[in-house]
Amino acid sequence: MKRFILAIGLLAGLCSQTPFAYAEDPYPNRAIKIVVPTGAGGITDILARIVGQQLSIRLGQPVYVDNKPGASGILGSDLVAKSAPDGYTLVMVFPVHPVNPSLFAKLPYDTSKDFLGISPVTSVSLVLLTSPTSENKSVKELIQNARQNPGKINFGSVGNGSLGFLGAELFSSMANIKMTHIPYKGVPQALTALMGNEIDLYFDTPATAIDQIKGGKLKALGVSTKTRNPSLPDVPTITEAGLPGYEVTSWNGLLAPAGTPSKIINLLNKEMQLILTSPEIKSKFSQLGVEPFYLTPNAFDELVRADIVRWKQVLKNANIKPE
Repeated sequence: MKRFILAIGLLAGLCSQTPFAYAEDPYPNRAIKIVVPTGAGGITDILARIVGQQLSIRLGQPVYVDNKPGASGILGSDLVAKSAPDGYTLVMVFPVHPVNPSLFAKLPYDTSKDFLGISPVTSVSLVLLTSPTSENKSVKELIQNARQNPGKINFGSVGNGSLGFLGAELFSSMANIKMTHIPYKGVPQALTALMGNEIDLYFDTPATAIDQIKGGKLKALGVSTKTRNPSLPDVPTITEAGLPGYEVTSWNGLLAPAGTPSKIINLLNKEMQLILTSPEIKSKFSQLGVEPFYLTPNAFDELVRADIVRWKQVLKNANIKPE
């Protein structure tokens, strides 16, 4: 009788524990962190905070941004690559992410294998800027002056691998000209140098250039997209302005560590689709001069791999070798 009672008790105990032993915690049930591998205040940081706020509302959990700048975005990206693949640590990367494999001989992670795409967030383009007092009044004049004075025209950037640097190098290659590169610590320093005529031109993102353009402090010669930027309707494309076929676009996007369960990736992707197609976000992004950009996870992963190949060729043409 005692053995029977004991057996019943053990069976009851096992049954009571079974749901807890095999039930999975619902996702998310705690705060989510978005690592931004660049400093606060830039466009990537701003986008991460906008998206994070919307995700928090939709998922019912706090979503906060953690800035981890350094080494061309590598430090913050590496932190996420080595984080637990549980959906609670994500990274908002910027255009240099698919460029780094060609800039550095050795990375602490594999760009195409150690991350899973959730979705791009915005497309990123460039606007070619000069000082209002510059003698280069158009793209055609700039190319003509550069051909007549090889190496004398210089351009600023925030460093090798930045989208502005790549845009300038592609411009030089397609126009068959030679320009001198002058790197700056950040966008404010480069813009100040441009306004002071210390440099001749600078490829910037519209988000950080629109106010200066509209205020007359900078002159826009062209945008890097196939069609005109709605925020700068009077500025021609660089193709229209004199360099046919020129186009430079990239993206900011949300990634998770490799190994993150597909149901988490798909859930976040679905929420991002709803966020990026909402009128509120479209309006906010339009004010920043950027456009929402959504893809499925598989399509985003394919885009990353394609851009790694694309930028490798651009750097090769510019004779820039990995460090």
